[in-house]
Amino acid sequence: MDKVSRYREIVLRALRDYAEWAAKPGGPLRAEVVFDPVLDHFEVVMFGWQNNKRFHALVYHLDIIDGKIWVQFDATDKPIAEELVAAGVPKDDIVLGEQPPAARALTGYGVA
Repeated sequence: MDKVSRYREIVLRALRDYAEWAAKPGGPLRAEVVFDPVLDHFEVVMFGWQNNKRFHALVYHLDIIDGKIWVQFDATDKPIAEELVAAGVPKDDIVLGEQPPAARALTGYGVA
């Protein structure tokens, strides 16, 4: 299996695990994993009704670009980058896209 295919599987597994955990059975909110296999684009979206108000929020946005996993957005208190490293992705292959380009070298992760 090539690196990008392996990264797709790792990202999908992490996002599916989060979505399963976040959407409690019988609860008012759903969590969906959105995956575009052509553009290597991944998201987790939470939505539903809570306290008579519509809820819709992006939780994660990741892309695979040039063989690296870009964390474009992470709205959780448990960084997905740490989960990716635990799953075997080298830190150099993870880019924290939500950080300013000049600060990325200071994160300990990839720069681009």
